[in-house]
Amino acid sequence: MRIGLAVVAAALAIGGSAASAMPLPVFLDKAEALQRKGMLALFSSDLSTLKNEVRAAMESLRAERLAAKRAGRPQAYCPPQDSGAMNSDELLAALRQIPPAQRARMDVKDGMRTILARRFPCR
Repeated sequence: MRIGLAVVAAALAIGGSAASAMPLPVFLDKAEALQRKGMLALFSSDLSTLKNEVRAAMESLRAERLAAKRAGRPQAYCPPQDSGAMNSDELLAALRQIPPAQRARMDVKDGMRTILARRFPCR
């Protein structure tokens, strides 16, 4: 009985996180609105929302990549040991390079996966 409840709770947690993924066009619209605000963007609640969205996407993608590596499956991207960080301007520019028709069907995690696959292809 306890195992059944744990499985149901895990399924709900996984389903809940997937359902709350922000669509990429919405993310970019919010980011552009914040850029227009300049320094006043620091006081916007959208700033932490966007930061949390990127952080969650990166953590999830890293976990996926490491799980694929452990299982011997192909990885979506292969970063070098000292890959460095991407600042927000670089991130937004890279997300905007995704064709609009493709962006419309993506969430932030999908967009990040696309960027990372381009930046760090597996050889």
